[in-house]
Amino acid sequence: MSFSVAADPKTADIKPFEKKVWLSSPTMHGDEQKWVDYAIETNWVSTVGENLNEVERLCAEKIGRKYAVALSAGTAALHLAVKLCGEKLYGQPKVGHGVLEGRRAFCSDMTFDATVNPVAYEGGEAVFIDTEYDTWNMDPVALEKAFELYPDVKLVVIAHLYGTPGKADELRAVCDKHGALIVEDAAESFGASYKGVQTGMFGDASVISFNGNKIITGSSGGMLLTDSLEDANKARKWSTQSRENAAWYQHEELGYNYRMSNIIGGIVRGQLPYLEEHIAQKKAIYERYKEGFKGLPVQMNPFDEANSEPNYWLSCMIIDKDAMCKQVRGEKDALYISEPGKSCPTEILEAIASVNAEGRPIWKPMHMQPMYRMHGFVTRSGSGRARSNAYIAGGEAFDVGADIFERGLCLPSDNKMTPEQQDVIIEVIRRCFA
Repeated sequence: MSFSVAADPKTADIKPFEKKVWLSSPTMHGDEQKWVDYAIETNWVSTVGENLNEVERLCAEKIGRKYAVALSAGTAALHLAVKLCGEKLYGQPKVGHGVLEGRRAFCSDMTFDATVNPVAYEGGEAVFIDTEYDTWNMDPVALEKAFELYPDVKLVVIAHLYGTPGKADELRAVCDKHGALIVEDAAESFGASYKGVQTGMFGDASVISFNGNKIITGSSGGMLLTDSLEDANKARKWSTQSRENAAWYQHEELGYNYRMSNIIGGIVRGQLPYLEEHIAQKKAIYERYKEGFKGLPVQMNPFDEANSEPNYWLSCMIIDKDAMCKQVRGEKDALYISEPGKSCPTEILEAIASVNAEGRPIWKPMHMQPMYRMHGFVTRSGSGRARSNAYIAGGEAFDVGADIFERGLCLPSDNKMTPEQQDVIIEVIRRCFA
């Protein structure tokens, strides 16, 4: 879905920003160059070197895990995390077969597809668990319902959306009750905490990402986190084509080219000291939006204020149901009818684009994606497919993820955005409801 930057009548008197305001772009500080140069000067530019050793140590220390393995992407880390947990549950597969071959795994529904694709990489079938309104993350009640429907499932892949922790203790309790292992996707939530514990601590294997738009970036890269030395060593071996300890190239199991380079490690090493600064900047953006939207029929993306501290990676908003104008979405395009006093995500995103700023729709839930539409989907009341647009008593949807996708959007959240630029974006959004 793309949004036109043509003049919008609502914003015709607002001069577009000369330099685009991005959703979330890398913020470099200069220290990154120092460690990249160090890798080049010492000739350690491949998949070994001091930068890698140091970023593994620093990330494990920050989160509280015993071991960290630096990999080429968060997706690579998720794949190896699924593989590690799958082997614990089902043993090592034959070459050419996935560790989840013919088996199901429960997965967060409202997330980027990188969270769930590793289940397919390993021959498994994802069953999607609906979202809850409190944090926009996996619903523990729906997860319990899923175990009633699929009692054979022993692996659960949980994501923390947009930097906001899910209800980690409730989800963990449900999984422990049913003897299931957790792969924790903390790609978006590095630095966030739940009940004083960092995200990345709640999975049997956990993952963070250093993709270009994340709160700490290496331009790419990711990290697998574990408290098992055996698992850390196994992940390192798999990430370097599973080479055995022999003078020649000997391979006894399937491997991958997943190790992070020392160059990328240098960028991450230079970024890590600025994590808390970036979080503070992102929090200020979130709070400025919240204050600026007072009086509008919208809410910011929620979090459990008593128990969690997000990293505020992306600021998002959701429009009240009775303030939604008519909107319909196809596979790639969207249409809406503008109405006085009402708006919709498509209209707001077009208005934001007209002043040269970037917003995005909420992640389209996985059970709505063409490639996964035939997979299982469980809500707290059972299967939600037939009633995805219906509401139950209290105003909650049968299909919560579809409802949030319909009414929500991601706002420009770049930590280099000035307060003055953000004020303009707030004014643009206010005009959409005029």
